[in-house]
Amino acid sequence: MAPPAHPPAILLMGPTASGKTAVATRLATTLPCEIISVDSALVYKDMNIGTAKPDADTLRHAPHHLINLIEPHE
Repeated sequence: MAPPAHPPAILLMGPTASGKTAVATRLATTLPCEIISVDSALVYKDMNIGTAKPDADTLRHAPHHLINLIEPHE
């Protein structure tokens, strides 16, 4: 059987503080994949408090996308 043309997407959804980032980071360091954040607060630069934004060490080990893109006033 041939592998699928496109690899499957893994979607992690759940309430705040349920461990989604920890699971996603573990997957990204185990599988050949990267993390795409769909959290509306993480798109803003310099809004680290109250958003549970991944720290620099986590971002280094597990590539994330759609984080720190725009200024809060935009």
